Amino acid sequence: MPRRPAPFPTPVQPSASLAPRPPARCLLVALGLPALLLAGCVNLAPRSATPAAPVPQAWASAPAATAAAAAANAATDVPLDAPSELGWRDFFVDERLRGTVELALANNRDLRVAALNIERARAQYDIVQAAVFPTLTGGVAGSRSRTPGTLAANGTTRLATQYSATIGLASYELDLFGRIRNLGDAALEGFFATEDASRSTRISLVADVATAWLTLATDQQRLRLARDTLASRQKSYDLIERGYQLGAQSGLALAQARSTVDTARADAAAFDSQVEQDRNVLALLVGTTPPAELLPVPPAGVLAATPVARLLAPPAGLPSDILQQRPDVRAAEHTLRASNANIGAARAAFYPRIALTGSGGSASNSLSGLFKEGSAIWSFTPSISVPIFDGGANRANLRVAEVQQRIQLATYEKTLQTAFREVADALAARRTLDERLAAQRSLLAATTRAFELSDALFRAGGGDYFVVLDAQRSLYTAQQSLLALQLIEQANRLTLYRALGGGWVDDGVPAAAANRLRTTSATELPPAPGG
Repeated sequence: MPRRPAPFPTPVQPSASLAPRPPARCLLVALGLPALLLAGCVNLAPRSATPAAPVPQAWASAPAATAAAAAANAATDVPLDAPSELGWRDFFVDERLRGTVELALANNRDLRVAALNIERARAQYDIVQAAVFPTLTGGVAGSRSRTPGTLAANGTTRLATQYSATIGLASYELDLFGRIRNLGDAALEGFFATEDASRSTRISLVADVATAWLTLATDQQRLRLARDTLASRQKSYDLIERGYQLGAQSGLALAQARSTVDTARADAAAFDSQVEQDRNVLALLVGTTPPAELLPVPPAGVLAATPVARLLAPPAGLPSDILQQRPDVRAAEHTLRASNANIGAARAAFYPRIALTGSGGSASNSLSGLFKEGSAIWSFTPSISVPIFDGGANRANLRVAEVQQRIQLATYEKTLQTAFREVADALAARRTLDERLAAQRSLLAATTRAFELSDALFRAGGGDYFVVLDAQRSLYTAQQSLLALQLIEQANRLTLYRALGGGWVDDGVPAAAANRLRTTSATELPPAPGG
C-alpha cells in the first residue's frame, strides 16, 4: 500500500463561506494537509500470518528414484522437489500432446472465464483504492434572474446575473482507523486470490487435456486390439465350422467359438464408440476440434507404450512445504488474508469518521470580472460523525466478519489437507506401479505362451478346443489389462505433477518470478487492461 506520513494533531477549522479572497496557499493547506497527515493512522485488522499447516512436515514415504526416472529427468536441471519450476512444455515429451495443450490454453472457455475474473477483480480493487485519494470536482455556472417590482422593496424590477468557477473537494474521509485501507487490502488479496484461482484452473486444464489425450490414445489401442482379436477369432470359428461340417467338431464347440466371435465384435463396437466419445471430450476441453496432426497415433505394436511425460521421482522425506507452491493453496491463503482485512474494516465502524468538504473559486456578476481581484469565494467544512445507536448493526457486521475469517481459516486448512492427501495418494500409487507393470507383462507373456501351445496342439489334432478358448480369453484379458495399467501409469505421472503444483508455467519461467506479484504493493500493480 502507498506509504502514509506519520500523523500529528491538526486543529479543526471552523466552517466559512464567501470570505474575501484567501491566499491560494491557504486554500491548498486547508484542503490537502489534513488529508495527507492524518490518513491511515491506525490499523484495527488482526495481525495477518500464515497459519501452521495441519499436515505432517513430510510424506511418510516416497518411491525411490529409479534409473528410469533419472534418465527421464536428465534433460532438465529443475530440482525434483520443485515441480512448479518445471513448465508443462518441458514436462510433456510428446510433440502432439504439447500442441494439443497449447491449443487448449488458447481456446478453452473455462480459462477465458478465469482470465475475465482476473480483470473484474482488478477493476474492483481499483474502485476501492480510489477512495484512498481525494476526489476533486470542478465546475462553471452562470445564472440570470428577474425579480418583478411587485416583489421588490423599492418597487423596481431587478435583473441579476451571476457567473462562477469553482474546484472542490467532495467529502474526503480521513482514514484515521484504517477502514478504507483495510477495504483496499481485502480487495487486493481478492485480486491475488483470483489470479491464483486462474492458475489453478490452468493446471487443471493442462492435466485434463493430457488425460483425455492419453485416454484417446489408449482406447485407440484397445479398439485395434479388439479388431485384431475379432479377426483371429473369426478365423478360429471358420476352422471349427469346417470341422463341424465334416463331423470332426461338436455343436457345443461351434457354439462356443461363435460366442467368442460375438464377444470380440461387441468389444470392437464398444471401443469404437468410446474412441468417438474420447474425441468429443478432447474437443470440449480444447475448445475446438483438434486437427488430425495433433491427435495421438497408435504405436506400431498393439501393446506398445511410449511415455508422453517425464517421470518425477521426489526424494524420500519430501517436505510438505512444497504444497505452498500450489495455486489453490495460495488462493485460500489470500482469501484468508482478505477476511482479516474485512475484520479491520468492521472494527473501524465503531469509531468516529471525519470527512472534509471544501471548495474554492471565484464569482462575479459579469464574465469580465470573474477572475478579477475580490471575486474569490471559498468554503471549508470538516465534519465528524460518531456512531451512537445503530440497532446493533455494527456489532453484527463485526461478528459476520469474524465468522467469515474462521470459515476461511478452516477452508485454508482443508485445502492443505486435501493437497497433502492428493500427493500421498499419487506417491502410494507410484510406489507399486513398476512392480504391477512388471507382473502384468510377465502374466501376458505366460498367457501368450499358453495360447500358442494350446492352439498348436489343437491344430495338430491332439488338443481340446475348449482349452484353446480358455487360453484365448485369458490372453485377451491380459492384453486389455496391460493397456489399462499403462494408462494408469501415464496418468499417475500427470497426477503427481499436478498435485505437486506443476503445470501453470509456460516456458520454464521460474515460478519465483511468476509469483512476485503476490508480494507486490498496491501501487506497483500492473496497469489494468485498457488502462
